[in-house]
Amino acid sequence: MKRLFFIPLILLVFGSTAYSQNSYGFGLIGGLNYNANGNYYESVDSNAQHPDRNIGFHVGAFGKIGSRLYFKPGLIFTSTKSDYTDGSFKMQKLDAPLLVGIKLIGPLSIFAGPSFQYILDSDFGSQSIDNFENEISMGLNFGVGLSISKIGIDLKYERGFSSNEANFINNNDLNVSKIDSRPDQLILSLSLLL
Repeated sequence: MKRLFFIPLILLVFGSTAYSQNSYGFGLIGGLNYNANGNYYESVDSNAQHPDRNIGFHVGAFGKIGSRLYFKPGLIFTSTKSDYTDGSFKMQKLDAPLLVGIKLIGPLSIFAGPSFQYILDSDFGSQSIDNFENEISMGLNFGVGLSISKIGIDLKYERGFSSNEANFINNNDLNVSKIDSRPDQLILSLSLLL
């Protein structure tokens, strides 16, 4: 399963050498993530009073192959935080989205594709969590982008194909709790094509 994580990197290197100069490029990407605790739409309402609770960030690199119809693989470091009543769940991970997009009108495009996730580190309060069902999981990204010259702004929604939970015992009342490493996310990114 760990080998699947490196497929996007191989595709990025191979794909960039297989196309002409006008149809590919590399770039840098960064931005903010907003995570949901449980059901995304229910958590938006409960977190409206404290919008900073579930905000994280991401930075990384991407490749872009094609013009009107394009393939955009990436390798992105993501740090997320989700606040619960018992504490904060923090996670650092590598994301490898494999997005296919199409330019619609002018600078506007839509895109979708799978995203692989590899968990680097996670903790809940002072407890380190290392017993997730899978270190590598797969989800789905889809969204809309706006590109002007070499600068792009993307807004995408990410969700897991299945939950990737870890169980831990809450020391205060000995309840077993579950944390999902694949929460639904809204991701706002700023990119620069080099």
